[in-house]
Formats: sequence, C-alpha cells, structure tokens
Amino acid sequence: MKYTTLNSYLKERFGCKVYKIAIDGGFTCPNRDGTLGTGGCIFCSAGGSGDFAESRTLSITEQIESGKKRVEAKTKDGKYIAYFQAFTNTYAPTEVLRAKFTEAINHPDIVALSVGTRPDCLGSDVLDLLCELNKVKPLFVELGLQTIHESTAEYIRRGYALDVYDKAVEKLHRIGINVVTHLILGLPNESTDDILESVKYVCERTDGIKLQLLHILEGTDLADEYRAGKVKVMTLDEYTDLICRCVEIIPQNVVIHRLTGDGAKRDLIAPLWSADKKKVMNTINKALSEC
Repeated sequence: MKYTTLNSYLKERFGCKVYKIAIDGGFTCPNRDGTLGTGGCIFCSAGGSGDFAESRTLSITEQIESGKKRVEAKTKDGKYIAYFQAFTNTYAPTEVLRAKFTEAINHPDIVALSVGTRPDCLGSDVLDLLCELNKVKPLFVELGLQTIHESTAEYIRRGYALDVYDKAVEKLHRIGINVVTHLILGLPNESTDDILESVKYVCERTDGIKLQLLHILEGTDLADEYRAGKVKVMTLDEYTDLICRCVEIIPQNVVIHRLTGDGAKRDLIAPLWSADKKKVMNTINKALSEC
C-alpha cells in the first residue's frame, strides 16, 4: 500500500529530518471562554489538546529552545517546525498573534510554522496575517474537524457546521496555505462507514490529514459518558484494521501527518493499550506493510 508519510514529505521539502516542537501560545477557545460554551469539546483535556506542549509560562523562544533539548540526542543539526498546538491558536487579537508567530518564525532553526485552530476562528484580519507569514516561511494550518457528521458534531459540542470548515479550507487555499485536517476515529455512535465517509470527504479538500484515536481522558465530559457505559473504545486490532481501511482510500497527494495519537498517561482512562506507543506503531506499520 502506497501512501505519503509526513516524515518523507518533510525530508523532500526541506532536505533534512524535521522535528515538531509543540508550543503553548497561551490562548483559549471560544468553546471555553463563554462565546460558544464553557466546557470545551466533550473529549478535550484541560490542556486543550496541548498536553505535550512546552510550558506557556515560557516565552516562545524559550519554548523552542526547551523543545530542541528534548530531541538534541537524535540530531546535531536539526531543523524544526514550531507547532502552536494548545487550544485555538488564531483566537486572539491580531497584534497578539503577530507577535507570537513572528517570534517563532524568526528563530533560525525554525523552518516552518504549524498553527492548530478552528475553522470558525479565521477572520479576514487573521487570514491576512497568515498570508504574510507564509511568504516568510512555510505555514501549515491544522483544522480540528473530527467528523463530517452533524449529529456527532453536535454530540461532541464542536460548535460549528460542516460548511464552515469547507469555507475555511477554500479561503486558506486561496492564499496558498497548506491545510491539515484532524479526524477522530471511534467517536460515539459512528460506524466504520461513517468514519470512512469523513476520510473520503476531507481528502477531496485537504493537503494533509491527521487520524486520531479517540481517547477517554480524566476531567473530560466524555469520561463521565464512558463511566456511565455510554461510550465504547476500540481494541488495538480493531483500530489497526480501521487504519488500514482509511489509508487505503487516502490518495498519495494527501500527506498523512498522524496515524494515531497518545493521551497523557496521567489522565488516560481508556483505551489503556494506547499508552504503549511503540507497540501501537509497530502493530500499525506491520499491518500496513502487509496490506
């Protein structure tokens, strides 16, 4: 089975191994500050999906230097992507965004920026800024779609309709921005066919895709649903089979940025097998090589 991995894409584009440094820009989210809601999406951790990011108490430059130290044993002349991961990273006044993004993009070891956000947080002023930054160094915008199905979106409290995503992708492509779309596999009440429909849909629009295993994390409303017996999680075999079916329909022009994900072990309730990331990736890679 042929597919395009992020590692191979980055090596071809930048000519070397590139590592991501997860940064916490100190932002919040309209689903938390009362604009749309206060509880966040039903699955979202207290860290706003930035549990592995550097500390927001540090400056952007300090976070980059701290992130570099984490991988310095693997590389002598490494290059890095500054990944603004935690919460919604375009949800702030433009001057605040400009200051933080510019500090990152001007770092000599940073070859690109990756900005995680919501498609309903991309106003014209933000798009103008992103267009400007993309002319300095390559910029990826990562959109947390999770599913194309409106009933599931309502259940997880996503807070926007599918056409908002469609319009955001169109606007980003119009200004030359590379779009990466996040999907969660295993959301409650979704069948395999539902998941594959989401994959097919986004692959007709996006430049990259992240496939994320549904995790049940402590402190989330999804954890309450799980404990009440309303939510089931997949086994490793089930997830591996699903990944094979997803990859089979992902065209080679769409870069696969992630095949799974891992929740912070201190907060992970289920599935516990996902805590052994090495075993999970070995199992998935073996299955893909045999497909």
